[in-house]
Amino acid sequence: MKIEDIKTLGELKKSGYESKSIKDELRLNLRQKIKAGQTTFEGVHGFENTVIPELERAILSRHNINLLGLRGQAKTRLARKMVELLDEYIPYVSGSEINDDPLKPISRFAKDIIDLKGDDTPISWLHRSDRFFEKLATPDVTVADLIGDVDPIKAANLKLSYADDRVIHFGMIPRANRCIFVINELPDLQARIQVALFNILQEGDIQIRGFKLRMPLDMQFVFTANPEDYTNRGSIVTPLKDRIGSQILTHYPDTIKIARTITEQEAKLDTLQNDMVYVPSLARDLLEQVSFEARESEYIDNKSGISARLSITAFENLLSTAERRALKNGADKTTVRLSDFMGIIPAITGKVELVYEGEQEGAAVVAQHLLGDAIHTFFPAYFPKIEKLEKQDEKTAYTDIIEWFFAESGFELLDDCTDEEYQRILGSIVPLEILIKKYQPQLANEDKFFMKEFILWALVEYKKLSKDRFSEGYQFKDIYGSFISKL
Repeated sequence: MKIEDIKTLGELKKSGYESKSIKDELRLNLRQKIKAGQTTFEGVHGFENTVIPELERAILSRHNINLLGLRGQAKTRLARKMVELLDEYIPYVSGSEINDDPLKPISRFAKDIIDLKGDDTPISWLHRSDRFFEKLATPDVTVADLIGDVDPIKAANLKLSYADDRVIHFGMIPRANRCIFVINELPDLQARIQVALFNILQEGDIQIRGFKLRMPLDMQFVFTANPEDYTNRGSIVTPLKDRIGSQILTHYPDTIKIARTITEQEAKLDTLQNDMVYVPSLARDLLEQVSFEARESEYIDNKSGISARLSITAFENLLSTAERRALKNGADKTTVRLSDFMGIIPAITGKVELVYEGEQEGAAVVAQHLLGDAIHTFFPAYFPKIEKLEKQDEKTAYTDIIEWFFAESGFELLDDCTDEEYQRILGSIVPLEILIKKYQPQLANEDKFFMKEFILWALVEYKKLSKDRFSEGYQFKDIYGSFISKL
């Protein structure tokens, strides 16, 4: 007999079921997972040695938790993942608004029905997926929303006085009894509303319009907050912080590898895109480096954070740019080009907060700077470093490429040119092929043309070539020829 087939209080008692608080549920199930060597927060990457151990310690300590970090640092995801540490089903008194434990009822409704029906009291079962409640803290949230209020309609229908506690309409928190309750962006909650949480967190009673109800709610609170909110929009009042057991700092991915894993996991792609568009490994790394550059950029307010969603949406845009070009050209397959990265600009401009200097440059220009900085950062890992100052007539690894541009006056690379034309143009620059064979001999054939374009963009970043944008594509030239043509 499945436990959820039990339908009455008497059957529940005979089954030997023992009540546990939600914090004990989380704690005991976490203990089992840790002992079995299982991953406790599946799908969360980069926190294995930092955030997750602290979160596990907080759960083992039965603490309410505050996750403090910038936007896009998986705070809400961590809270939602805690549901997987709950028991699959828990019993509650059928009809109870606050999920009363049949063995430990706390509401007047549950106590009355158990007094009336005894072991015949009907019970229902609540699945763990229904035990997660979430509220975004906004300035218009009221005490009535969270805790409850007197319901005049209920009083009239039941012909009850306002002095009778049966006229109370419970808010979100009592209705989330025996559940995980998340309040996102806690500092946005008005101070007087935060004060209303004091007794719930510490003493376990609620106060509604003069009613003081001793209702020891059984809840796991998780709060999230952005550290900048402490000064920009509000703050967490000190007595409330004092009642939150553990405050855990989140962070952004530390490495490109972790960032790539997150992006590839979260990007919403379909099989048509995956089958049509090939993305070189270097292109994936460059895209992640854009976010790393943004977090260090002098044009961007780093205190507001650069969300992981920037990389995710940029990756989606990158594939869509290549997909659109292939569709226009009637091609079944294509490879991402570096020029396709212009398609990620809309994914960047809406996700960065610019400082004054950035506003002067413009969001789109700042986005292009970030791509240039990413190329500049990555290039020395693949090819010899380009020195700013070189001795006259000294031959470098790039001399032949630069001389080719001087002799051929450069070329134009259209955004929507076919793959055949794209490969023909880049293939005509013989020194590029020689450079790749010498310094990247193991490079896969399908990645070669992206690498050739990468070299050209890098030479532009290092001021060895010039690149000019026109309506339909780019023009690459020898830097001196470009200078002369402008005179």
